[in-house]
Amino acid sequence: MTATPLSGNARAFVLVAVFLGLLFDGFELGLMPVASLSVSRSLLGDAFTPASGGDWFARFTAALMLGAAVGGISLGALGDRIGRARAMGVSILFYSIFAALGGAVRTQEEMLLSRFLVGLGVGGMWPNGIALVSECWQGASKPLVSGVMMAGLNVGILLLSQLARLWPITADAWRWIFHLAGFPAALGLLVLWLLPESPRWLASRGDTRPANAPLRTLFSPDLLRHTVMGVLLSSIPMVGAWAASKWMIPWADQVAKNIDPGYKAATQGWWSLGAIAGSVLGAQLAVWLGRRASYCVISLAALISTVALFQLSAPLEPGFQAIVLAQGIASTLFFGWLAVYLPELYPIHVRATGSGMAYNTGRFATAFGVLGAGALFTALGGSYPRVGTAMACIYGLGIIAIWWAPATDSQEKTA
Repeated sequence: MTATPLSGNARAFVLVAVFLGLLFDGFELGLMPVASLSVSRSLLGDAFTPASGGDWFARFTAALMLGAAVGGISLGALGDRIGRARAMGVSILFYSIFAALGGAVRTQEEMLLSRFLVGLGVGGMWPNGIALVSECWQGASKPLVSGVMMAGLNVGILLLSQLARLWPITADAWRWIFHLAGFPAALGLLVLWLLPESPRWLASRGDTRPANAPLRTLFSPDLLRHTVMGVLLSSIPMVGAWAASKWMIPWADQVAKNIDPGYKAATQGWWSLGAIAGSVLGAQLAVWLGRRASYCVISLAALISTVALFQLSAPLEPGFQAIVLAQGIASTLFFGWLAVYLPELYPIHVRATGSGMAYNTGRFATAFGVLGAGALFTALGGSYPRVGTAMACIYGLGIIAIWWAPATDSQEKTA
């Protein structure tokens, strides 16, 4: 069946809706790094210690990553069955409703459950949104569109940081930010009711396909290497981001909470400014340098900048925020790169499933990596610089692993 292209207005609607879906997705991703210690101080009361605060930060992050891994795989597969747009609407409703419920929790364990359920929607948004845009905007510059979409995540983190600077999140005032995070549910309903579906997905439903279920297809002889390398190349930047660089936010909170309550939000704001640039530039680098060379260069830049962040600077020192900005650029170049590369690994009928599997299975590794980092944090006496530096070594793996990845520079698989 031949795909009928969408009108210009319909394509613009798709672009705006996906960008907003990813923006609020980013809002959820940035919420706990800036709020975690305040939540723990409030819910633990006298039992709170700096070490326990770091440990719970790792647990909250791991719960979100596990949920995102499950949601990315299951809701990515749902997008191949019921359509990208409808699965995207379901994902937005998941992360919005369960984020709002986080504002009513009374224990740390309830917050853990809330973050896992939020993660289901966070994980499902990415593969369906990226697949929808790439299939509705075939004639557009793929690196530019992919970069702008990934920048949406970091615009959401920037928005959160600015709100937290204006109204600091403290142990006495943190529930409001979770209630606010529920408002994107309105976007989810709008997407379910009105967003156009991918013409290429609609056309593909009439194609004759093998009897394999999509998940099984990803491990067929033709796609096994693609899937394994997609998972590995997604895991490296996510473990690096969440098990290494994200420690900068609770570190800033711990050091500056009595001097400047908004400093942690400012730190996240500088990081997200760099991340917006990194998300766009990463997609361009994938084209300018080639997929393999660009990933190698990005891995090296992320390793150097993360070690510099934790060893050559500290919160409240004059150069800290500048290094935070640089690290934000370097560590998020990966995600613009992934938005270009992962869809190229898979044919159209399993593209959302494949991208979701690769990207979100990496989150399983991230969850365990973060839990390991939390245990290491405790073993190192609650030292943020030491745990951040140790976990930064994961970026070094990318310098080597990329040379075993399939080369996709010359063509995009569409059949």
